[in-house]
Amino acid sequence: MPTIAFIGLGNMGLGMASNLAKAGHEVRALDISQEAVHKAVAAGCVAAKNAKDAVAPADVVVTMLPAGQHVKLVYAGEDGVFSYAKAGTLFIDCSTIDVATAREVISEAEAKGFAMIDAPVSGGTAGAAAGTLTFMCGGTEAAYERAKSVLDIMGKNIFHAGDAGNGQVAKIANNMLLAIHMIGTCEAFNLAEKLGLDAQTFYDISSTASGQNWSMTSYCPAPGPVPSSPANNDYKAGFAAAMMLKDLRLAKDAAIAAEAQTPLANRSEALYAEMEALGQDGLDFSAIMRLINGTLPDL
Repeated sequence: MPTIAFIGLGNMGLGMASNLAKAGHEVRALDISQEAVHKAVAAGCVAAKNAKDAVAPADVVVTMLPAGQHVKLVYAGEDGVFSYAKAGTLFIDCSTIDVATAREVISEAEAKGFAMIDAPVSGGTAGAAAGTLTFMCGGTEAAYERAKSVLDIMGKNIFHAGDAGNGQVAKIANNMLLAIHMIGTCEAFNLAEKLGLDAQTFYDISSTASGQNWSMTSYCPAPGPVPSSPANNDYKAGFAAAMMLKDLRLAKDAAIAAEAQTPLANRSEALYAEMEALGQDGLDFSAIMRLINGTLPDL
């Protein structure tokens, strides 16, 4: 069974690494947070001392990092994993980053004789813990086929989106759409309430009519109709507004580069930026409902 190095044990990475360990892999865990590493060890992983200790014995390296600059540093920096990986190592970057950086790092990996895919995820912390994530993969068919057995442990739906960077394209386009749906859903519930229609009744009607969408039926931003949604847990984050804003900014940059018109996404980005300015971007992204209905506190 392949040895796996897992670098980046944040809210998503920890659950993902834990599932790989539960499946029987030796998972060499590395993060700048020792607390995160301790949690990974408690879940069955092995603590790595540094990048070399994590990567040198590994057949597969999985990374889950905050942004493009971190991906470039971890892979291609002076102490990067490219320096320590053995021949034939497969790299899987599950970070959500800009398309250009994803393509640049994969190109460098291939120039060094390695296989690599970008494989950003959807499904939030609950999906990471449960092993039900959706992976959107970009890279060669051969690299994707090698990665699939690893991704199958961490996810439920695995898609090959095409060439290098196309996983990032799929992720940012999907989350751009998700933000637009969520804001529209919030506006609809708010309008219904203002006009005297309670959330449950509106949900019962709209969830079976043409306004139905995932943000309504699986992640309802109005308290009440969907018990498992963050709206019923004081909007505690499953997917934080800060992460949605990050993705919308990536989408905006990509749209500018591609000369694509995204007026609704641009307005969505501005609204989530208001949550950031108010210091409320640690709440779930569905807490945009509080901005829409005027109940978001000003810290």
